Amino acid sequence: MLKEKGIFDNNVLQAIANVPRHQFLDSSFEEFAYRDVAFPIRAKQTISQPYTVAFQSQSLGLSRGSKVLEIGTGSGYQAAVLVEMGMKVFSIERQKDLFNFSKSILLKLGYNITQKFGDGYKGIPSYAPFDGIIVTAASPDIPGDLVEQLSPKGSLVIPIGYPENDQVMKRIKKSNTVEGYEEEDLGSFRFVPMLKDIESGDSF
Repeated sequence: MLKEKGIFDNNVLQAIANVPRHQFLDSSFEEFAYRDVAFPIRAKQTISQPYTVAFQSQSLGLSRGSKVLEIGTGSGYQAAVLVEMGMKVFSIERQKDLFNFSKSILLKLGYNITQKFGDGYKGIPSYAPFDGIIVTAASPDIPGDLVEQLSPKGSLVIPIGYPENDQVMKRIKKSNTVEGYEEEDLGSFRFVPMLKDIESGDSF
């Protein structure tokens, strides 16, 4: 099904096949876990459909061993896919309930990533630069701090727009333009909004 929708990267397809998605869902949704749909998870968030996870992962255009930052760990599903792809994964989550859940399930399943609790808009500058950054929630604009944390040839894949409408998936690369980056539209998607201004958490 994913191939029919345009996912051609065999590394991505194999990673999606390897991750036990049902482990990241509430038990009431387990029997539907491998359908290509999003499901609600804790803290009024969602786990993205496999196609969206595959599309964002493929859009990074990275090879195994690359260093990737995920903004919004959520259930941990996207992070697991990135690990299966052979990436060195860093992930930040601002919802404490989701942070604790994803940390527990990823550890249980043996996925080794560096996780932080904090404001995703700020990224994790102490571990920068990153070859790729994936944002798993909709931002109204392109966060400058995340662009700054890209390596010179890195890509930021992020849905831009407001939650009441579809968002535009964009691929951002650093450049010598006035804005400091170039952007490419990759199509329309629907995400929950990206949150910030947490009251507590690590200051990186």
